[in-house]
Amino acid sequence: MKAFNRGDVTTDPSGFVLLSDVIPHIVQEIRYFSTYNFIGDRIDGYEEPCALLTKEAARALKAVSNEMIVQGYRLKIFDAYRPACAVKHFVLWGLEDQDVRMKPYFYPDLEKQALFKEGYIAARSGHSRGSTVDLTLLDMRTGREVDMGSPFDLFSEVSHPDYRGITDEQYANRMMLQHVMVRCGFRPLDCEWWHFTLENEPYPDTYFEFPVSAEYLRK
Repeated sequence: MKAFNRGDVTTDPSGFVLLSDVIPHIVQEIRYFSTYNFIGDRIDGYEEPCALLTKEAARALKAVSNEMIVQGYRLKIFDAYRPACAVKHFVLWGLEDQDVRMKPYFYPDLEKQALFKEGYIAARSGHSRGSTVDLTLLDMRTGREVDMGSPFDLFSEVSHPDYRGITDEQYANRMMLQHVMVRCGFRPLDCEWWHFTLENEPYPDTYFEFPVSAEYLRK
C-alpha cells in the first residue's frame, strides 16, 4: 500500500487497528455509515460500518471496557476515526442553506448555521487524528443503552456533560462513563457527553485521509 503525505495530512493507516480486533465484545452502531445522522446521508469516507482507532487509543479503550464489563456494561461505539473527507462533507453541508431534513431529530433548537458557532461542526476534527471516540454504555442485563439524558449527536445544551436539567440518574450515568474514561487516559469535551480524546494522542498534529474500512486497513 502506498501512502501519501500532504503537509499534515496522510493516508498511512499503519498506526491504526480495527477496534473489534482489540475489544471483540464492543457493540458498534457507526452512524455516519448509515443515513440516520444529522445530515441524513451516508458520509463520505465511510465504506464499512466499523470503528478504527490508533493502537494507543484502542489499548486505553480496552482498559475502559474491562472496567465497565465488571460493572455490567459493554461499550457501544457510534464513531471513532473519521477521515478528513468526512469532515469536509460536514462543512459543505453546513454551508448549504436548504437541507434541513434532520433538524427535528438532531438540532431542533438551533439554526443550521449556528452549528459552527456552537462548536458542533468545525473545519477540522480531532476524530481525523485517530484517537477520538464517540460512545455510550450498554446495560448487559437489559441489552439496552444506558439512559444518558439525551441521544447521541443531539446538538443542544442538554448534551453538555455537566447539564443538570436531567434526572439525577441520567447525570450519574454520564459521570460514570466520564470518570472511567478520564481514569483510563481520555479527556472529555464540554459540549458532548459521548465524545472523548486520548490525552496523550500519538498524532496530535496529523490528520488522516483513508477510508473507514477494515479491508483497507488489512491491505
